[in-house]
Amino acid sequence: MQLDINEIMKILPHRFPFLMVDRIIECELGKRCVGIKNVTINEPFFPGHFPGHPVMPGVLIIEAMAQVAGIMAYLASDEVTRAKVTYFMAIDNARFRKPVSPGDQLRIEITTTMNRRGIWGVAGKAFVGTTLVTEADLKATFADSPK
Repeated sequence: MQLDINEIMKILPHRFPFLMVDRIIECELGKRCVGIKNVTINEPFFPGHFPGHPVMPGVLIIEAMAQVAGIMAYLASDEVTRAKVTYFMAIDNARFRKPVSPGDQLRIEITTTMNRRGIWGVAGKAFVGTTLVTEADLKATFADSPK
């Protein structure tokens, strides 16, 4: 399964400047999902991180992983769950191996490690080309949307 940005925006509530996924290129429902984030110099964080040496903040790479995981979990869920919002529960074993710069394309690979009692656990890896730049284990759950 593949999704373009318009289909992604029907699933995720995030919008610019916090939407961190441009495309889903593979998705095996509930098991594995691969997303793309094109990193451009126009990103709003680059002027301050860092002047003269732009580097994508690691926390935003983790956020991109979480968004790809959220898309995968949403697509694998029933209509009742889809009406809820996704909340982060944990980030473990995060490793930032190489910096991500303007012009890079992040390929974010998410693999489900658990799905029990409404809690999803995933292993996330982000690559630039074939180089692993970031990895982390994430947990999230669905909760009622605040009214």
